Amino acid sequence: MLTQNNTLELEKVLSFLNEIGINVIEKELDNTFLPGLSLGPNCIYIDYDKLLYPGDILHEAGHLAVTPGSERTVAGTDRMSAEWPTQGEEIAAILWSFAAASYLKLPIEFVFHPNGYKNDSDWIISNFNSEIYIGIPFLEWAGLALGKEKALKEGKEAFPIMLKWIRD
Repeated sequence: MLTQNNTLELEKVLSFLNEIGINVIEKELDNTFLPGLSLGPNCIYIDYDKLLYPGDILHEAGHLAVTPGSERTVAGTDRMSAEWPTQGEEIAAILWSFAAASYLKLPIEFVFHPNGYKNDSDWIISNFNSEIYIGIPFLEWAGLALGKEKALKEGKEAFPIMLKWIRD
């Protein structure tokens, strides 16, 4: 059940995803890895009646965002590689969802709630609060964000500021 705060946060998330070009489609879903969420070609399917953690939407959006465009078009289909997401893409999706939450001024616990991330949400939050961003080289390589050192050299802002939200 969504609370009033979650409803406001959800509206922020949905507006943001629309702005950056990630489609959200309301759809009745049966058994899914995350309650009420599933990925499809260039989209996120949401069953609002089954959605337990609205912050999970940002993590799923992160998977689409860090995946190359040619592969995003087959997300959620049998044409998608069985190895997707790779471990690098998983870490990148975690970083991306943190950057999105920061950008939207949402509490970090909105995404990294205690019932997710294989019980490592406290560890992830601790790392992010200490500005330990494991996986930044992947985001740099994908052209999405810069770590402190590269940002300083290039005169740009460092992560969690994103250069762009969607990988080419």
